[in-house]
Amino acid sequence: MVCKDRDDSQGPASPEDDRAWHEALKGVTPMRHDRHVAASSLPPARARLRERDECAALDESLHGPIDLDWRLEGGEEPRFARPGVRASVLRDLRRGRWFAEAAIDLHGLNRAEALDALKTFLATAERKRQRCLRVIHGKGLGSPGNEPVLKKLTLAWLARQPAVLAFCQARVVDGGSGALIVLLRAQTAPPADACADR
Repeated sequence: MVCKDRDDSQGPASPEDDRAWHEALKGVTPMRHDRHVAASSLPPARARLRERDECAALDESLHGPIDLDWRLEGGEEPRFARPGVRASVLRDLRRGRWFAEAAIDLHGLNRAEALDALKTFLATAERKRQRCLRVIHGKGLGSPGNEPVLKKLTLAWLARQPAVLAFCQARVVDGGSGALIVLLRAQTAPPADACADR
């Protein structure tokens, strides 16, 4: 039991009050006010939902069904070209002979936000008839285990998009292993917006 000192604002206590007060305090241990409260030994909080989300994305990107032709040339650099796309197209893309007309940065987005942003970005590029894009997914240095979760997710998702003809890792000046250069198919028909204006 913890007790505060008696309130003396009502004036001096009678001897009976003092006896009653001391009787009530028998067996009570005074509380030390100079005690140091030890820091919690609990580990720092972790964003478990974010980790679960990123693990699911990694699993999907590694094990999800992709029946497309992956061409990984030169070690770890990701490169993709659809069957029928000439090797020279991928080579030109890798050497920077295509100019990126638009770019998107996915840093700081979770899996769902990144996919939504990427879908919107590709749809806008198709509508504007842009062919070459830069997608910055980051290197994964802030992810658990320094795993590039968004990178792997982005690779898998882009490879599933019919509008994507090819992509490769960006040159160092364009983001290196933290970015991709993406080539979209050429559109033969005018965009729907253009038809509506006539």
